[in-house]
Amino acid sequence: MKNIVETAQEAGTFNTLVRAVQTAGLEDVLSGQGPFTVCAPNDAAFDALPEEKLDALMHDRDQLANVLKYHVASGIYTSNDVREMKTIRTLLGQEIPVRVEGNNVMIGDARVIQPDIEATNGIIHILDRVLIP
Repeated sequence: MKNIVETAQEAGTFNTLVRAVQTAGLEDVLSGQGPFTVCAPNDAAFDALPEEKLDALMHDRDQLANVLKYHVASGIYTSNDVREMKTIRTLLGQEIPVRVEGNNVMIGDARVIQPDIEATNGIIHILDRVLIP
């Protein structure tokens, strides 16, 4: 098993996220001890952002770091844990609402499309969109 960053790199569907994590200077944090729960937008989620918005984020390290921290919680929350939660407190210090709609788990306005990818320092849930604080 690999850490969160290595797991994301190996998956091949988080190229933009990995580049963003590196650009924001968060690679060491997310490769560190943790544990973390990462609500990880895949490449399709980043592709859905307007190109100018993504470009602006990638050129503003502080804002990019804030957006990324909004996708990470301290601790490990499995999909079963998340289903029971009303909110998730992020590393940015903000709460994201959680709700269950039928078989779908929604974190903010994003749907969890694949939960519970384990890493040595936490867990990843793949989201279908980028959350903006």
